[in-house]
Amino acid sequence: MTDNKEQDTEIHPLKSEEGVSPASLTKKGVCLGSSGLSHLSSWRTAAFFLSVFLCLISIFAFSFIIPCPVRPVSQRTWINTYGDSSTYTFLAVTDANNDKVMDVIFAFRGSKGCLNVSCSDAGFSSPCSFLVAVTGTNGSVLWERPLSQELLWVQCGIEKLGGLEAPGCLLFHSQNLTAIDSRSGVTLWQNNNTLGLKQPALKVPDLDGDEVGDVVLIGAAGDETKVVIVSGRTGQQIGIDADPGLSDVLGHVIHVTSSGSYYILFKKADSAVYGYALKNIVAMAIKTPGSNTSNIKLQQDPKWEEMTNSTSGSVPVYNSGSVQHLLKMGNQGKTPENLLLVTGHWVELTDGQSLRSLWRVNITKVISEPVFGNFNKDGVPDVVIEDEIGNGTKKVVILDGSSGAVLWEVDMVSSSTSPKTSTVNTTDYRSAFLFWGEIPGEANATVSLNQQHFLYLLHPSYPKILLELNNSTESIAAFKAVLFEKSRHAGYMLLTGPTEQSETGSVSLAKRKLKEDVAHSRVVRLSQEEGFSDQEIRDSFFRLRYSSST
Repeated sequence: MTDNKEQDTEIHPLKSEEGVSPASLTKKGVCLGSSGLSHLSSWRTAAFFLSVFLCLISIFAFSFIIPCPVRPVSQRTWINTYGDSSTYTFLAVTDANNDKVMDVIFAFRGSKGCLNVSCSDAGFSSPCSFLVAVTGTNGSVLWERPLSQELLWVQCGIEKLGGLEAPGCLLFHSQNLTAIDSRSGVTLWQNNNTLGLKQPALKVPDLDGDEVGDVVLIGAAGDETKVVIVSGRTGQQIGIDADPGLSDVLGHVIHVTSSGSYYILFKKADSAVYGYALKNIVAMAIKTPGSNTSNIKLQQDPKWEEMTNSTSGSVPVYNSGSVQHLLKMGNQGKTPENLLLVTGHWVELTDGQSLRSLWRVNITKVISEPVFGNFNKDGVPDVVIEDEIGNGTKKVVILDGSSGAVLWEVDMVSSSTSPKTSTVNTTDYRSAFLFWGEIPGEANATVSLNQQHFLYLLHPSYPKILLELNNSTESIAAFKAVLFEKSRHAGYMLLTGPTEQSETGSVSLAKRKLKEDVAHSRVVRLSQEEGFSDQEIRDSFFRLRYSSST
């Protein structure tokens, strides 16, 4: 009986409490006080309403009190015109006013600048040169710098110049090398130099221990080549002019090997390319007694040193043809970059470490410097070549960066004054290609060949289609495709006007948005294979999205 009673209690536990008085339950520790439960419920209610109140305050603060960042409104197109002037072939883009929209820096010659500052106001004879920065949003002037008339070259985008975070510009004018802050136009430093310094200025590691990278420049004293090293922070020359024992140098680049060793590659008039270790050049410059070189951490590549000529101290990089162009080509983010060489007979890609040939393609005569873009999705930059084929025509060819195979080509009527091709990346890991020329049969017989320029847009998704975006009869000084805002709007800058100092006329700087031009473009079919209507093709190009990444 006892077992049955215990079992019944386990199955029906509440039955064991039937008939038991509340007092006895209280004695067993069962809490039945209603005042405790009521007090706990009040606290929960108060906490809930406090949370709601704090949320509303936060929403109110972020919506009305804390201002949201204002995204600048960009005009789809704008044009600035400067009368009685001439211009240069220089055009650079940078975010000069820190609004996350790319701005434009260019130069022109005239008697008066954009801000009504005359040459005489700045102490120069008229005409003089003006370096100007304008906003990419609407073309308004951010700053301008009057300069002497003899502006030889400008190079922007040099990191840490003057120790600033924003990239700066280097100018060579009237035997002065001047560093300028690209955001204000203010002079950072100036160095007087009587050598004929040439572009490009080469950015190298810190050599003087001030924690800012320095600058190497190549100059000429007669036929002799000199190497000048200046501090990136102060502009003060480091050591003396170095003499690598070269003459008739036509070009140069800085190259970093797989071991992290820096070499300057010199392109000579006799068709050869030679490499010199930066470590050795610095040693030539800093060879005065008592010079401290302990803080200079440079090295030489063991593999390249095996190839070094013991007499001249140079590495024979290339000697197989008359080199017209020497470019570095990205290698999927790896070091070293490969070397693209254009001779009078072929285009050749060589390995940036072993210097062995990767591929070679025969050509007739390249008429402009090659540019890089992505026609396929293999991650290796492809090469755009404009090859003159005679009778006033050229062949625009896109070569596979991996193999040199022809990916795309078209014959066009050629103009001697057409600017080179420009590219802008799209979000599908390819590129949009913009180039100038004229499709045969499309010519306007009333306009001279050298005066008519047609701008075409190509995207690999429609290889048999070109969009004619624009045409111009003006003399084009510079042209550049630009991604003005990340993943937002792409366009191009067009600088037109006379470029000779002896000529003056109307100089124009124009911005055009690609989508705007695509909407009003003319569809050019290279074959009838594409079965889409013209409007469907325009709509597809209009939907392209652009990217700053490769």
